[in-house]
Amino acid sequence: MIKAKPEELKQLVSAIFASTGSDPEEADSLGDHLVEANLAGHDSHGVIRTPIYVEWQRDGKVVPNRKIEVYLETETMAFADGGQGFGQALGKQVVELGIEKCRQHGIAMIGVRNCAHLGRIGHWAEMSVKAGLISMHFVTTSGLGMHVVPFGGIDRRLSVNPVVVGIPVEGGSPILFDIAAAASAEGKLKVARNKGLPVPDNTIIDAKGQATNDPNDFYGPPSGAILPFGGHKGYGLCLVAELLAGAVTGNGCSREGVKRLEQGMLSIFLNPTAAQSADSFAQEVRRYVDFVKTSRPTDPEGEVLVPGEVEARMREKRKLEGIDLDDNTWGQLVGTAVACGISAGLIEAVTE
Repeated sequence: MIKAKPEELKQLVSAIFASTGSDPEEADSLGDHLVEANLAGHDSHGVIRTPIYVEWQRDGKVVPNRKIEVYLETETMAFADGGQGFGQALGKQVVELGIEKCRQHGIAMIGVRNCAHLGRIGHWAEMSVKAGLISMHFVTTSGLGMHVVPFGGIDRRLSVNPVVVGIPVEGGSPILFDIAAAASAEGKLKVARNKGLPVPDNTIIDAKGQATNDPNDFYGPPSGAILPFGGHKGYGLCLVAELLAGAVTGNGCSREGVKRLEQGMLSIFLNPTAAQSADSFAQEVRRYVDFVKTSRPTDPEGEVLVPGEVEARMREKRKLEGIDLDDNTWGQLVGTAVACGISAGLIEAVTE
């Protein structure tokens, strides 16, 4: 295990993508997004992805420096194609467009298709919250990320579909509800495998449909699958997210035979002060959050948290203490950096 300095780690990751053809703005977006995911404690969507993205680019599965191509637009709505560009850059463009339209009209809906991995979707909700807006995001792939079984089934039929809602809270951490509509994101299985750790009960099954805690049983061969969380309830949420992000955006829902990750995202933006004063909204959100947190905790030494507080606390902790990276992840990142011709000084600065 190593401790990585956040800013130096961002510089290293940005340098890797700059070396493979991304312009400075895109390279910085990638470095910022991936390291911010680590800072928030979502290591599955952090720098562990860097070697994978570089490999995808080499294989033509992701194209650098793409801009969203809007093919349908109204005052409050837009649909765009990402041209299989880096999701971290495309997602930023989508949210910027949504914020602009929402500020003008009080509501906006943006759909995007044909994106490479869009990263940690909570990042996009955080952008909206900083602009004082509420946002909701539904994401799917067209099949490469089809890892989830339907409730009562053994065969993979759904992607690990993120569902995210961000709500600003004056004077506190925003409400950031950021989940995979499945028992686990695939990246968390990758992290567990790299660390040689088991996964929790009721997370995955092996190829025969038997419960297992070994992440290697998921990857196979033969491949296992991820369970929906909460039985039929999580399955229903996963199915709805698939249809919103896949069918509505034109990206397509999960199917067999897909050779590259193609993600679709449907994002809805709301101005919470469109029908009331900013003070009225802020006071009611603050009152209710405080009220929820007064519930007596089941653990006398614990506390009731609201979605987003864990990430906010982890971010502050890791900014001060550094980001924990397991030896496998760090070794893979260093190997990629060396292969890309990154200087030893830039690599060493991360842990010095």
